[in-house]
Amino acid sequence: MEQVLKVEKRDGWHKLVLNRPEKLNSFNEALHAALYAALGEATDAADCRAILLTGEGRGFCAGQDLGDRKPGEAPDLGNTLERFYNPLVRRIRALPKPVVCAVNGVAAGAGANLALACDIVLAAKSARFIQSFSKIALVPDSGGTFMLPRLIGEARAKALMFSAEPLPATTAAEWGMIWQAVDDDRLTLEAENLTARLAAQSTEGLARIKQALEASHGNTLDAQLDLERDLQRSAGRSADYAEGVRAFMEKRPPRFGQKSE
Repeated sequence: MEQVLKVEKRDGWHKLVLNRPEKLNSFNEALHAALYAALGEATDAADCRAILLTGEGRGFCAGQDLGDRKPGEAPDLGNTLERFYNPLVRRIRALPKPVVCAVNGVAAGAGANLALACDIVLAAKSARFIQSFSKIALVPDSGGTFMLPRLIGEARAKALMFSAEPLPATTAAEWGMIWQAVDDDRLTLEAENLTARLAAQSTEGLARIKQALEASHGNTLDAQLDLERDLQRSAGRSADYAEGVRAFMEKRPPRFGQKSE
């Protein structure tokens, strides 16, 4: 049976590798199910404090595997989104642990927007991001119409979505769409080192930051100030905060991971 997703459990974090390289890691139902389950397992695993998502081979993800479609059929693509892509994006955004994405090659369609759903995105300098939907008369999905204009502005987002032109990783980094574009031969090392560093930080603390940023999209300033107050109150009562202060006073690295009081 095809192993569509490779799960590597490292010291404090999980590496999830999309593994359909002959199809540029495009999604079929099996890959959807495997990735959704692996993210759930990572959420529940006490020894997993961060996740790295990447792809096998020369591409990150080419979006939907159109080979799954029957010629001449009129599929219910809304149902496809509701069953597969939307739950996947929601799980990544709500996951109470940092998710790093290493885009190792082309990221097209839903594959590009899946990457943007992650918390920190690094890409090989040779990688390209393509909002390819307009080429087949579709609407950008998987959160693309939400995330892309917030990251790079409506003018650039609209141009990319209308034209379906590939965006080089270096330009994506310059525009603030991703965190960094790195040399191809250093992508894996840089992404793994970053994930390991995040795994050594306070998982609870990072989860609160993620919660605050996610809420800020729809909040007024007053609502966001109230949320910051509430999250900070909770953070100040946590074991991780107490350990962080002790470590600072004792001039040593903190050892996070204790349960909150």
